[in-house]
Amino acid sequence: MAGVCCKCPVSLSVFKRSLSVAPRGCGSAPRSLLPGWRLGERGLQEAARPSSALRPASLYRHTAFFCLSCQESMSESLRTCYLYLNQTSRSFAAVIQALDGELRHAVCIFYLVLRALDTVEDDMTIPLEKKVPMLNDFHTYLYQHEWCFTESQEKDRQVLVDFPTISMEFRNLAQEYRDVISDICHRMGVGMAEFLEKKVGTMKEWDQYCHYVAGLVGIGLSKLFSASQLEDPEVGRDTELANSMGLFLQKTNIIRDYLEDTQQGRVFWPQEAWSQFAGRLEDFAQPEKLESALSCLNLLVTDALGHIPDVITYLSRLHNQSVFNFCAIPQVMAIATLSTCYNNPMVFQGVVKIRKGQTVTLMMEATNMRAVQTIITQYSQEILHKISLTDPSREKTMHILAVIQEKSTLSQSSLPSRTHHLSPMYLSAAMLLAALSWQYLSTTAAQVQNSGDMQEQ
Repeated sequence: MAGVCCKCPVSLSVFKRSLSVAPRGCGSAPRSLLPGWRLGERGLQEAARPSSALRPASLYRHTAFFCLSCQESMSESLRTCYLYLNQTSRSFAAVIQALDGELRHAVCIFYLVLRALDTVEDDMTIPLEKKVPMLNDFHTYLYQHEWCFTESQEKDRQVLVDFPTISMEFRNLAQEYRDVISDICHRMGVGMAEFLEKKVGTMKEWDQYCHYVAGLVGIGLSKLFSASQLEDPEVGRDTELANSMGLFLQKTNIIRDYLEDTQQGRVFWPQEAWSQFAGRLEDFAQPEKLESALSCLNLLVTDALGHIPDVITYLSRLHNQSVFNFCAIPQVMAIATLSTCYNNPMVFQGVVKIRKGQTVTLMMEATNMRAVQTIITQYSQEILHKISLTDPSREKTMHILAVIQEKSTLSQSSLPSRTHHLSPMYLSAAMLLAALSWQYLSTTAAQVQNSGDMQEQ
């Protein structure tokens, strides 16, 4: 497992060990459960994809990086939870493990609970009559010691198979953390059940869908930040700003993933937008529909950009360095992704990603508000220079970019001071090292496993 496990510089001194984890047994039969959609690939503020499918835990041997003192202080079940975190979130795991104190564990468990919920929603092999009640009731499973679900066919099924380990660590959290996680899980499950057979029609429904799968994550995280006392109560109370943080990330991923989603029969672009330019959303992939496709793409990018002023306000309120990095890095990656997507035909032809060098630079630079505002200005200018004279959303796009520029300029003079235990550069470098180490070790472990499988054959 890769990560920064404590606040002292010794976190950069890491050692390698093999870890084999056996899943807990399931005492009672699973209750009615069901399939789903995408929180994991688009929620929890991550701009990167989840890792490959989990191997059964009893067969999985994994190379791990740990701060020695932190590893020894954690229970076996908590170490297992961090193992699952790294297996299911290759990039986001690094920033979670850079959080300060007990907040780190609370966010880790929050992530895994929502990952489990999303795995149910995503599993198309679960019939609706089983899935709907399962989504509605999922928050109650947190207090059922032996509840698990072994029937999922999804790549992250292990978080359901070994849910007793996750729920046990949930119950070990302080009450204020448990209340937040349970409430968000409940509200998200109900929202997921609502949209199982409901298409995203209007722009308002697009906001509602994104609220359920990402805005609630932003709200939950903000409440956890405040509950930890690392951030002021205002951060957790202002749910509108927290919701905007989630919506900005979710909309960016939905825009970017047009081709993948349509090829899998998933429709996330709102009909109110795409029906202005085509009879079917799938038509945008046809070369002769490129001009219409770009018009719709630019309309949705403009809508997503409307959340950036809220992002600026939210980030400017944060005081704790680890929380700031945790929140800022995904947001700057999102605006870089939007800039890459804007007016880009590749959205309809392949995979659009920001360059690896860009990712490294953003992780290293997004450690203070002035740097974040500089990044936002940079990519806003890039979008401005790409606006076509004939684009139907031209005026709206230029207007929101002007608002972003004004917001960024005005907030520069009122930036709060931020106290932190470690320098921003140290924390950023530590997270980068963690992410790169995890990626390298995952690749190496896979190669070793494949080699061993071939020898056995």
